[in-house]
Amino acid sequence: MHTINQYRESFLEELNKITTEKEPKNLYHPINYILNLGGKRLRPILALMTADIFGADFKNAIPAAMAVEVFHNFSLVHDDIMDDAPLRRGKATVHEKWDINTGILSGDAMLIEAYRLLEQYDGNQYKKLNALFSTTALQVCEGQQYDVDFETRDDVTIPEYLKMIEYKTAILVAAAMKMGAIIAETTVENEDLIYEFGKNLGIAFQLQDDYLDAFGDPKTFGKQVGGDIIENKKTYLYLKALELSSKAEQNSLDQLFSIQPTNNNDKIATVKAIFEESKADVATKQAIEDYTQKAFNVLDKLEIPATNKEALEQFGLWLMTRKV
Repeated sequence: MHTINQYRESFLEELNKITTEKEPKNLYHPINYILNLGGKRLRPILALMTADIFGADFKNAIPAAMAVEVFHNFSLVHDDIMDDAPLRRGKATVHEKWDINTGILSGDAMLIEAYRLLEQYDGNQYKKLNALFSTTALQVCEGQQYDVDFETRDDVTIPEYLKMIEYKTAILVAAAMKMGAIIAETTVENEDLIYEFGKNLGIAFQLQDDYLDAFGDPKTFGKQVGGDIIENKKTYLYLKALELSSKAEQNSLDQLFSIQPTNNNDKIATVKAIFEESKADVATKQAIEDYTQKAFNVLDKLEIPATNKEALEQFGLWLMTRKV
């Protein structure tokens, strides 16, 4: 087994090779820009780590890991356009730095490039990877549509929200890990188990993001704390607060999530107070722990050395307790 830093360094070395200057610059410069904005690189690292865990040379999984990362960033470019978001990872979004048409076209090119990267694999391996990737890409789009639909609904349920984040976020984590397993040519049972592990870990990851958005440290979180509150997003925290709050607090939340004040500080403070008074913050942390444990329960069934299971568990624990 290699370290997380070794996976990251190998991936970034390859990323530097594909983010070179190409013509037309107005198509490729925005692609290079978004791919080099940073981020946790969670999905490609997990693809490489999984290939290693199942006994393959992890570098064989770099093209698949790159495909996942390019696709993920394509989805961010288009999501930012849909949300009219000005910032991504503290920098101007692609459509803000250039324009909407550039964002759409560069995003389209990234989607095509993600599929081209998978062409480096042959035969049945390529067929399995491509089929998984296509299914995953469509499910991510479905998750995004659910997210858009929820913006205009006031009857979103917690099961609906969990399905949305499963499709929009967790499925791509699961697919990245299954790709690593496919490249390692492990058993179909192991492929399916690691997919289940990744899906539950991905849900816990998104719930942790929800929690950090409200209660994270502004110095380490990397985004504006309270961003979801400002945008009136119906996160797990919000839905749990509605479930656990008094009628007066429910009415207050409904009212606060229907306005866009010029100064959001009072709104954020009031909403966070309701989250804490209702114990929605505690319930969210419990849900993060529950989904992480669901992922860990899968490890007992995996046919891999105990040390490799421990590496997966340590990575999951880090995700559950991260501050960024």
